[in-house]
Amino acid sequence: MSLPQTITIPDIIYSLKLSCQIPNVLEQILYQRVITKISQELGITVTPEELQQAGDNLRLEKKLVKAKDTWTWLEKHHLSVNEFEELLHQQILSQKLANHLFADQVEKFFYEHQLEYVAAVTYEILLDDKDLALELFYALEEGEITFPEIARLYISQPEIRRTYGYQGLRHRKDFRPEIAAAVFASQAPTPLKPITTSKGVHLIWVEEIIQPQLDEQLRQKIISESFSAWLQQQIQTINLTTNLVPEVRSSQPEELLHQA
Repeated sequence: MSLPQTITIPDIIYSLKLSCQIPNVLEQILYQRVITKISQELGITVTPEELQQAGDNLRLEKKLVKAKDTWTWLEKHHLSVNEFEELLHQQILSQKLANHLFADQVEKFFYEHQLEYVAAVTYEILLDDKDLALELFYALEEGEITFPEIARLYISQPEIRRTYGYQGLRHRKDFRPEIAAAVFASQAPTPLKPITTSKGVHLIWVEEIIQPQLDEQLRQKIISESFSAWLQQQIQTINLTTNLVPEVRSSQPEELLHQA
């Protein structure tokens, strides 16, 4: 039979310290303070109807069908009803402030950064021998072999071999610069002439180049990223003082703080 355990606030803070999560927690606290302050200055508020809708959306997202399910979820996260309402309030306030600040700038930002949103679907095989890579490339061009056949022969990892080296849909920033230049200059579908990097020789098949469309999903992504960057700028100017629970555990040798 297991013994009962009690976890206190100092225990939680100590665990956050050891897992190096304190900076992230402090950052989130500062973010919320900035959001609250600027929203008040701009007169942005949250209505009861918006709170109700946000609560319904969260319950749907978490599959909290019955009232009992909601209570169980609240207990799991150690939230009171008032704290649950505050959680929803903060989420709504954050969304409304982000839209207030950046919704009108989305189109301009999109067209200025349109190249960053172009995506490519690629397959890739990493080889050690450049001459072999060239031989396979020319064989591909002549139709003497297919990319899946090459993948089955030269990819050693079973999981990657089963998908013929599929790399998924990636944007320019997801590629090494020398590879990105070749990928997005190609006329898909097509193989690329082998590219040598520090990792080896890359034999790449470009399946598709996808031009970006400013749909609602991308619009919200741009607003969210712009808002995150803005928040980061705001907290850089804050002179933060922390007052955490005093350390009461045994001290460690100072030698640990210095390089051996």
